[in-house]
Amino acid sequence: MIKVGDTLPDARLFEFVEVAGEGCAVGPNGFPVRERTAGKRVVVFGLPGAFTPTCSAKHVPGYVDAAQRLNDAGIDEIWCVSVNDAFVMNAWGRDL
Repeated sequence: MIKVGDTLPDARLFEFVEVAGEGCAVGPNGFPVRERTAGKRVVVFGLPGAFTPTCSAKHVPGYVDAAQRLNDAGIDEIWCVSVNDAFVMNAWGRDL
């Protein structure tokens, strides 16, 4: 378990980007977690899967509702990670 103040693993995550940028094609683009979080306070929460009833109805809405309070507390970004690929996560994000 990662706790406040721990160093994040040197992992690579993928996100779907609908607009090409920085020479990358539109589609799932990988990024190094440590690089993207450097100098930031980031809340990272994981879910069993996109489009699952409990995650869609209970988990994500709680973070959406708390987003402003987290921002006011100094959190720069909120990340939702799951076992799904970047295409599914993007579709789920638009759906929510």
